[in-house]
Amino acid sequence: MTSPSPESASGPLHTRACALFGVRYPIVQTGMGWVAGPRLVAATSAAGGLGILASATMTYEALTSAVAEVKDRTDRPFGVNIRSDHADAARIVELLVRERVALASFAQAPTERLVKTLRDGGVLTMPTVAARRHAEKVAAWGVDAVIAQGHEGGGHTGPVATSLLLPDVTGAVDIPVLGAGGFKDGRGLVAALAWGAEGIAMGTRFLLTRESTVPDAVKARYLQAGLADTVVTTAVDGYPQRVIRTSLVDRLERGSGPVAFMRSAANAWRLRRLTDTSVGALVREGVAMRRHSDLSWRQVAMAANAPMLTRAALVQGRPEAGVLPTGQVVGAIDSLPSVAEVIEGVVAEALETLARLADVAPKEPV
Repeated sequence: MTSPSPESASGPLHTRACALFGVRYPIVQTGMGWVAGPRLVAATSAAGGLGILASATMTYEALTSAVAEVKDRTDRPFGVNIRSDHADAARIVELLVRERVALASFAQAPTERLVKTLRDGGVLTMPTVAARRHAEKVAAWGVDAVIAQGHEGGGHTGPVATSLLLPDVTGAVDIPVLGAGGFKDGRGLVAALAWGAEGIAMGTRFLLTRESTVPDAVKARYLQAGLADTVVTTAVDGYPQRVIRTSLVDRLERGSGPVAFMRSAANAWRLRRLTDTSVGALVREGVAMRRHSDLSWRQVAMAANAPMLTRAALVQGRPEAGVLPTGQVVGAIDSLPSVAEVIEGVVAEALETLARLADVAPKEPV
């Protein structure tokens, strides 16, 4: 593998996103619950990308420790992914400002007030969007960047393919846009740049690295998956989510009625204990979800249940008892490199691709 040259930091891959985040390469590791911990995040940032911690599945105390550990491992910028409806959202914002965390990302839409509070504290904001209108809305609030995730993406995902979503979003807003959904290599980065993006955000590619703490047996299960072995289902938490098709997912899609509700409610209670969420906060979050998302009470229980299903697979190493969130790109990944090797490979291939395209490009319009 050819390592990227030092000049690439100010060359064709040095986009507005690089300047905004203070990183060398326009590559973001997304905040995956139970996966994006200090080791993975620090490795990504140290290698020149932007690592993002996942806080939604952490207690406040655990997040505090995780932020400190990342800072011990690297002096490079990193981010934290937060839920705007998290019971400790206000304290988390205070933590990010106090610790001078570079960026806050959001899988769910933030509030305008939350964006302003973070920006006033010197923290960049970057929501994930799945439609042009969502990008326009948060851009009007003053967010610094957005991730536009296409249908190929893992976990919660939208209905529009990345190849159509990215040019639509980049043509609508003047802030940096990162592409997500289907990216794993340098050719993908060049494609994203061609569609108007300022870089790419990847989850599955970083999950399948040596620094990822996902158990080896579970990583092996991911590597076995083909391009047609994922499914977008609402059976996990009521929202469209891409996961590897397993017998459990099939059972969830068939399940209904009081038994499914009781199982979901029981797991919601376990999650409350793991994340140190009070009963009152859990109820308030459920009521807010039902009011704003038009979900049934069963779907609300499912939404709280989902992190426990993910934990069973990605932390406890029991894929038969949990779900395996993934991007469709999992079917094109067959190795477990280090994070540094991933980033070096993406950058080297992107530079080679740009050089090849420049060499074959017509000198005059035809």
